[in-house]
Amino acid sequence: MYCSEIMTYKPKNKNMDGDSPEKFRPKKSLGQNFLTSDVVPKWLCAAGEVTALDTVLEIGPGTGALTRILLDTGASVVALEADVRAVTILEQEFSLQITSGKLTLIHGDARELKVGELGLRHHEFKVVANIPYYLSGFLLRTLLESPIQPTTLVFLMQKEVVERIARSAKESILSLSVKAFGVPKYIKTVTRGHFNPKPAVDSAILQVTAITLANFSSKPEQDLYFELLHLGFGQKRKQLLSNFAHIYERETLNTLFTTLGIKIDARAETLALPVWLLLTKNLQTIPRLPPR
Repeated sequence: MYCSEIMTYKPKNKNMDGDSPEKFRPKKSLGQNFLTSDVVPKWLCAAGEVTALDTVLEIGPGTGALTRILLDTGASVVALEADVRAVTILEQEFSLQITSGKLTLIHGDARELKVGELGLRHHEFKVVANIPYYLSGFLLRTLLESPIQPTTLVFLMQKEVVERIARSAKESILSLSVKAFGVPKYIKTVTRGHFNPKPAVDSAILQVTAITLANFSSKPEQDLYFELLHLGFGQKRKQLLSNFAHIYERETLNTLFTTLGIKIDARAETLALPVWLLLTKNLQTIPRLPPR
């Protein structure tokens, strides 16, 4: 789903694919499902607590339903759109805001997103967007792990994924990847009936606040954290210590787990973020086994 695409804009000319403007057909290659209700953009804007003092990055503005709500708050908006048809519509619909500098419209692919090239500064912008399901993990990683972070991130994503991040009693690589950089919250369910064509599943609004890089003292420590996550969850049915024993001596791990108060038979999904961070800091100083 590309962000806030709502089929109400009807320019006089045909669009760039030759279709009538009312039939701004979604492209499967872009994961587009058009919003058919203007209430969802308002929910997204509210979840981001957007004010006139904010600069907001919107990924995939489509034909501009969310863009308009964001601009109505007085915020400045940087919008990144991959679909040239949508760019043409946005240029017409928001020509005054583009001229005044309130809206910066960039034709580009979110998969090539480099935050530093958008003129945004660390902790001086928010992200509010309705993103394609297939880009969820990539965009979360790109924006949260960036040295130029937003203060708040709000995504409309697949409901099951938002639940896994913010509500599940068991941790996952995804939930721990988000929690390492901010505080996730499940805001609201958005049913499939708000879209055309209807997706196969419902969506939900994810809010991430208190975004920070402070959990890691260095890039190598951050890299080790993610290496340990992938190693720990590599074989879910195995105990965490057994998974780690592929690269560390088992006796050393036994001692470390006991020292940190971790059960020897603990599994990756049962450990909360603070424990993973402690493991990472301690394993930085422990020699690895030679490659096999």
